Amino acid sequence: MRAILLALAAATALTACTTNTGNIGDGTRVYRISSSQTSRIQYRMLDSVNELRAASGAVPLQLNSQLNAAAKTHAQDMAVQNRPWHFGSDGSSPLDRANRVGYPGLYLGETISETFESELTTLSAWMANPDTRRIIMDPRARNMGFSWHQEDNGKIWWVLETGA
Repeated sequence: MRAILLALAAATALTACTTNTGNIGDGTRVYRISSSQTSRIQYRMLDSVNELRAASGAVPLQLNSQLNAAAKTHAQDMAVQNRPWHFGSDGSSPLDRANRVGYPGLYLGETISETFESELTTLSAWMANPDTRRIIMDPRARNMGFSWHQEDNGKIWWVLETGA
């Protein structure tokens, strides 16, 4: 557990060095993402997840373009619905969305978040929750999709998908 916390702390420190931040009216710090940072953020999240998995003896994950697409679609849809939940505005489930993008493997799970914070701060929160931690650390997982949608006010809707 100590190794996991140290890895997250180091990754969070690196994140602070690479992305613009600002504040909104109530003093909340806003993590701003430019479109040019997509690959960097996806791989930073993948590397962080794989560090956590390695510390527990789980195999590393690989980014999957279909799961990335499912995550992106759902992040945008949650923003439209203005609520973090696992069902799409059309009633779709996470499994439905994985099937729609042609993911050929076994779909395992989805973690979501609505925040103004970075992906690594979000990962830390997910790891502190037994339900989302179980999805990220599932020993069957081999693939990961990760994406987000950022609103003009800075709010970010994060989605991570896993499959085998």
